[in-house]
Amino acid sequence: MISTDDGSCTALQADTVNKKVTFGAKANCFFYTTFPAPCQTASTDGYGGITFSIKAPTGGSSMLVEIQTATSCSETAMAKNSYFMVSGLTENTQTVTIPFAQWPGANAASVKAFVFGSFSSTGTWEIGETELVCGAASGGSSSVIVTTSIRSSTTSKVGLSASTTTSTASGACTDLLIDDWSSQSRLTFLFYNAMLLPSSDDGTMASIVVAENHVTLTKKDSSYFYSMLGCTSATNKYGGIGLTIKAAAGTILQVELQTSASCDSNTPTSSVLSSSQLGWTFSGTEDNFNQVVTFGPLAFYCGNTGSAYPIPSLSQPAIPTSTVPATSGPNSFVIDALTNPDTNALGFWHGGDDTTSYSISAGKITFTMKGNSGLSWYTKLSGSCSDFSSNDNGYLHIEYTGSAAFSVALQQHNPTCNDEVAPYPETWDDVEAGRYSNIAKTDIYIPMTHFNIDRKKAIGLAFKGFYTTATTTVSMIELVKTVPSGFLVPSKLDTAPLYFSCTRPNSFAFAIDDGDPALAQQVLEAVNAASIKVSFFTVGAPLLDSGNNLTNVYNEMLGKGHQMAYHSFTHPPMEGLPSYTAIDSELTQAIDAVQKTLNVKSKYFRPPFGIEGARIRQRLASVIPSSKFVGWSIDVEDYLWALSSTPEKQLEAFKRDLARGGNLVVMHYLYPTTVQYLPQFIALAKATGKQLMRVDQCMEDPEAPPL
Repeated sequence: MISTDDGSCTALQADTVNKKVTFGAKANCFFYTTFPAPCQTASTDGYGGITFSIKAPTGGSSMLVEIQTATSCSETAMAKNSYFMVSGLTENTQTVTIPFAQWPGANAASVKAFVFGSFSSTGTWEIGETELVCGAASGGSSSVIVTTSIRSSTTSKVGLSASTTTSTASGACTDLLIDDWSSQSRLTFLFYNAMLLPSSDDGTMASIVVAENHVTLTKKDSSYFYSMLGCTSATNKYGGIGLTIKAAAGTILQVELQTSASCDSNTPTSSVLSSSQLGWTFSGTEDNFNQVVTFGPLAFYCGNTGSAYPIPSLSQPAIPTSTVPATSGPNSFVIDALTNPDTNALGFWHGGDDTTSYSISAGKITFTMKGNSGLSWYTKLSGSCSDFSSNDNGYLHIEYTGSAAFSVALQQHNPTCNDEVAPYPETWDDVEAGRYSNIAKTDIYIPMTHFNIDRKKAIGLAFKGFYTTATTTVSMIELVKTVPSGFLVPSKLDTAPLYFSCTRPNSFAFAIDDGDPALAQQVLEAVNAASIKVSFFTVGAPLLDSGNNLTNVYNEMLGKGHQMAYHSFTHPPMEGLPSYTAIDSELTQAIDAVQKTLNVKSKYFRPPFGIEGARIRQRLASVIPSSKFVGWSIDVEDYLWALSSTPEKQLEAFKRDLARGGNLVVMHYLYPTTVQYLPQFIALAKATGKQLMRVDQCMEDPEAPPL
């Protein structure tokens, strides 16, 4: 048997000793148990139902229990699903027994799986050992409401949200967008559609790729995909749902629409139509199909004439195209001729984050980053600090072929030029390679003064922020005195300064990224008990989701004097986004969401996953003047250890970076173990004698509250 969640539940932990699983429920989260193929012949073997123990986060909670059965016990038999609503759940452990008879239409002689979902309350749920019970099986201690819905297993297993969505005032109608597939991270990281309602697959898709306002689903077995509608009132308003579909000839699919008599009902009725019933015949090209009663992944359309939602035309922000006069420097020398796999022409190391993302051969390096903007390749200029300021009038020359869609960074050592002291490097500045390329796309010339760092402490170059899947081949990296005749040197674009440590002497700051609202109270208790103020970097989209309580949590934190700052709108790797427009959209939507829900404006931004490059830093400087790009010098590594068998390694990581002089923390309150260690993190930081404060205070911001 396989038991797990769909990937969207938080803090999932199995207690094998007490035979229970705990997890944080979200609106679209579900937990399932499957039987070995082809099925469990439950009723044939004398079983009459299932029983399990359950504990909810609050009283009056409810959830749906789904049974997946088939017409016969074979791999190819069509699956059918039906539901049982369990309500009246409390904070105390209860035992629930559900007879198979409560799932009308289910074939208990051929059970494929049980699914627990549509959890009415956020917070921590606990489900104990689930067992088949013999005989007729009597009802459990919980009061129940039964709903039956028989449909294909390739359709959604989620119930309706209680909120109501309408588009315009009575008498008017505009198409209502469901999802424009504008954001990979919104769909596959936050599990939202454009309505900021749950949307995802059942966890079995081979891939879900969002690009150019389309989503490509590659399924496995009987995968399905769903998008919630928020109890949209469509009667006498919308004629149907329109979408475009591209599929191989002969493809067969089913579309389901869930409706309910009222928005406070948890008993949806499902209507399912197959592509054959709809008269859809796929040709392998993109076709437009519209039916008045079908569910489509794009938009409700008005009137009786079906139409697909038009892809919006977005203009790129204006980027300066001014140029500056060419200069002439004193020196010319080769930095890296790419002839050695381990060292450059200066005798120093070169190498990358992932050795599979590049190859060096015959005096060339070919980058195949495959659009992973978080990967970098480095070539060092010195074993310690190197004074490159004498070359300020010179140019970094890069001879290349292929794509110039990447950033080039010049790194700066820390004040003591000590590799063992954090942060190392202390900072760097990025430029966008493509802006400095010649028309032939063979040579890049970057003025050394365009790297806005202390060039007396230069330590190395980095090639990073590759944002397309195209390859790049570099055959020479060198310093040259000037540019060829006729080459137009672009002006320097401002980049938001990058900080990995506090600038105020003897200061220390906890900069905490988004987490699970159910754990927020423990975070507040820890920082209040320590009498310190911290900074929270929040993702914008969840703030607009009324179902997760995040806005209330952060307003409480603001009331306690803590700082709020930006962490994007949907948490994508922002340097990897395809355009300036996409980057700006993430920034402006994050700003708007924080302003709308928290009434806060900030100059501080932390990039999702810590990924940065020239484009995001340029756009941040443009959208938020005087902004600060915040990294970290202490990483608790909760993403590695919090759910592992050795969560104490989070504490070890904190101690390691603290010993190296780190004073700016990154952590999340996603996991119970991380939050449990927070008092110890705080105690260790206080033991250094440094003063703990907010990020804006540790950056000596004159607009920050006084200490």
